Formats: sequence, C-alpha cells, structure tokens
Amino acid sequence: MAEFKLDVLGEMCPLPILRSDKLFKTLLPGDRLVVVTDHSCAMKGIPLHFKKLPAETQISQVAKGIWEIVIEKKG
Repeated sequence: MAEFKLDVLGEMCPLPILRSDKLFKTLLPGDRLVVVTDHSCAMKGIPLHFKKLPAETQISQVAKGIWEIVIEKKG
C-alpha cells in the first residue's frame, strides 16, 4: 500500500479530474491518491468521477478553501 499526492491547486476543471484519473490508473489495489485542490467544482467532480470506478473517496478541508480528496483504489 502506497500513498501518492497530487497538487492541483489553482487548476480549474476538468484538469484536476483528468490528472487524478491518469495517476489513478497507475495505482495498485490498496494504494491511495491524495488530491489537494482549492477548486470547489473539483471537490464535487472528483468523487463523482471515481464513484464509477473501484474506488472509495473521502474529503476533508485542510485549510480555508483547500481540500484533500483521498482516493483509495479497490481490488
């Protein structure tokens, strides 16, 4: 199990979703991807996108206007 971090601060949709998806495809089951974003649309769009895949997502606000979206790849 490994953890990877993707900083998409300042990036507008759809770039955070596209970059997250590209990196997610390289992960092994059990790996986690932590996406750091300040774009509220990405905070909504990323979990919706990964809901279609074998993944679980969790969102936490780490500072005012900055969120971490943790995406765990499932088997």
